[in-house]
Amino acid sequence: MPDEAIDQCETSYEVADGKKQKAAIDSFDDTGVMALICRHDIPLFFANINTPGEQQKYPVALIEHFFSLIPLKGNVAILYDIGPNITSCIRFATTAMHAYGHEWACQLIYNPRLIEGLGLSDGEGTEQLWSCFIKLIGIQRASSRQRRIWLIDHHAATVANDMVTDLGDWLSCRLKKGIHDQSSVAWEVLDQCELNPSYLSEHIGYAPARLKKELDSSERMLQGVRAIIEMGSVSQETHDALANLKQGHERLLSKVDVLYSSLNIHDRFPELEGVNFEFIQTLLLMRDLKINIRKRAIGSFFEWDKLDRAVSGRQKALGTKLHQQTWKAIAKRQPALMSVIHKFNNYCALLKELYDLSYTIPLPTPLPTKLAELHNDQTLLEDVWITRSEGEVPLWLKDPDVRSAIRAMLKIDRCCEEQLRLGMEADNLCRWFGRELCTVEFALQQPQYSIFHLILKQQHENICALQERWPSPLVSAARYASEAHSASKLAASLSGSSAMNTLQWLSPILCELPVDGQVLEVEDPETIMDVEYEDPGQIVLSDHLLDQVSNDIEGSVSKDKDEEPMQILFDWQNPSPLQINSNINITTTETFYPCATRTCCVRKPCDGFPRQTFELDNIHIFSTADAPLNDTCINGCGALLYSAFFSADVQRCAVLSTHDLPCVRHNATDDAMWQNTSWTRYWEKDIWILPIHRPGHWVVCTIDFTFERLFLFDSFAEQKPWKKDIRDIQQLISRFSCITSERVMAHARVLEGWTAHPVITEPIQSNGHDCGLWVLAQMMAILRGFDVTGLHENNMSMFCYYLRDLISRIPASGH
Repeated sequence: MPDEAIDQCETSYEVADGKKQKAAIDSFDDTGVMALICRHDIPLFFANINTPGEQQKYPVALIEHFFSLIPLKGNVAILYDIGPNITSCIRFATTAMHAYGHEWACQLIYNPRLIEGLGLSDGEGTEQLWSCFIKLIGIQRASSRQRRIWLIDHHAATVANDMVTDLGDWLSCRLKKGIHDQSSVAWEVLDQCELNPSYLSEHIGYAPARLKKELDSSERMLQGVRAIIEMGSVSQETHDALANLKQGHERLLSKVDVLYSSLNIHDRFPELEGVNFEFIQTLLLMRDLKINIRKRAIGSFFEWDKLDRAVSGRQKALGTKLHQQTWKAIAKRQPALMSVIHKFNNYCALLKELYDLSYTIPLPTPLPTKLAELHNDQTLLEDVWITRSEGEVPLWLKDPDVRSAIRAMLKIDRCCEEQLRLGMEADNLCRWFGRELCTVEFALQQPQYSIFHLILKQQHENICALQERWPSPLVSAARYASEAHSASKLAASLSGSSAMNTLQWLSPILCELPVDGQVLEVEDPETIMDVEYEDPGQIVLSDHLLDQVSNDIEGSVSKDKDEEPMQILFDWQNPSPLQINSNINITTTETFYPCATRTCCVRKPCDGFPRQTFELDNIHIFSTADAPLNDTCINGCGALLYSAFFSADVQRCAVLSTHDLPCVRHNATDDAMWQNTSWTRYWEKDIWILPIHRPGHWVVCTIDFTFERLFLFDSFAEQKPWKKDIRDIQQLISRFSCITSERVMAHARVLEGWTAHPVITEPIQSNGHDCGLWVLAQMMAILRGFDVTGLHENNMSMFCYYLRDLISRIPASGH
């Protein structure tokens, strides 16, 4: 790259000036901080700045320390804002935003959007990192150096830990907003151009090749001179002649500088012979004007970015003083910029009148006169062409659409690179999860680490939580489940013990099953009614007989488990006809009054349900307008609705718990699942109602054994998440069938020919908190014998009052 381009880039950044002092060095030990972050914006290392400007010793020190911790054969690409002239064996690039402040010759080599292999990495993560450190500025002004370093270190560790936890979301966001959105726009531009991609690919490398050709010729001349000087047999006369030539060259350069300043021409143009003098004069003036406009415009863009950086909460807003200073600077410089742009556009019109096709010189394009449009106009970065084209003028020089298509091709190439890199990173993330989980589980099983058991247990829970957050379209949840299983198995084998149970179950609440259709309600242990118990010998005999029967059918049960898994056909279309629950009046009840409970409510075992407890916090959720329901509200209100509409149709339904599907997903034992679900007597029911929790959302599935179908209800009408849920529901039905076959010898269910259909395909919820109410409304419709609820969004507040009314009828605790 030409030295003058590097010098121009360095002088355009104040931080590159090693002599410019912005802080009082006498009053502060350190004047700034430099950070080294990874491509995911996670901070790795920090360095204190104790000199004016960002001298190269700071990034070099950070890079050397980084290289000391990675394999010797590792490939590293470093994105840095200023002065990329220390390249020797490392690949450097400027950050995406700061690249447009560099010379065009510099951008061809260092702009990450033009470099192969960098994907969509922009190198601007430090801006987000500094926004996380703003809160420390006021604290550290009066802190000692040791205290300052301690604060930065601990805060950086916290920020890094949070960012690591969010890596799954980062990958998904990068995949959608980065690759999908940007590549879609690029393909649209490419389709509109209607040119062969191979033709565009040939012209993409024209500008870098032209620059490389000039650099190679200069390099060959320099190498020739060095070779002559290094030859030991050169006579003294040759050295004297070379010295005279250098002096003459310096005198010529000084004269050329005077000529440059007088004529404002930066080179000689013998190839323009035969072109109209007025045309050449105007063309050269436009070239200088374009350079001037680009510098002024980029400076204004940076100032506008300062004012707009708090938009949508991206960063913290400027203070009043800085905001006023920035606004005054913009108002002061904008008239001059607009004047130069108008002058440039007038020259464009004049040049068009003077143009002759025989010149074969591409004409410059006029610039927008509004800053917002100028910011998004790529022609701002294009230089005015001042040399003739060889042969016919290429399309990419005279057609703006072709230039847009070339940029789209570059964007598509970067998106392909980004997708490949994201795939590798997702695989690495999954493997890291397995290794960390195995390490922690192994440490938990070692007696010598018992003093750290609480910390290790907390770390184990944090890692297990990542199993729900990190799956993405690149690495499925099944892959993470497999890694977790392999990690537990490996930790158990290394420690010489059985696999650790990763689930911690609460003590189940057991209740007496109904006798002859009657429910035994017990208020107090002292008032328990006498129950006739069986003789212990009869109990032993019964257990022995049941063991014999179980042994007889063990072979058939194991065969059932080895059969092909249940298959459900997913069809995203409404089955017809659907029975809509549209004739319920929830505005009238026998005694409707607002819930004024000031203590928890306990509902005794009733209608086959165990005791239900509504704590005060859960009750207050129904009094808060935008509070989403939790699992206690869903399960408890499901039991209340079951009793409120108790009938022969209701007795055909089994209302499962929100905890049943997570038990299946986490491979709970048969004993645990039986204890949690046996009270529903689901093996006797034709319809199972299964509420399902997703991150931040509730849905419900109706399992109909009579018609062998699933009815899916989601108030947002999202199709994609159901695919994973249906696989889990298949496993739930199969597990429940096997458990009942072993324990109660129930008749086998038909598990073939099942279908799954949505009951709604258009969203009926517009806010983010009523999903729990919609699930309960759908459960109410099913209990009343309908397929889908007929309530609307404007009925949700009244339905919430209705549920509060049902809760308020429960006696308060202690009454």
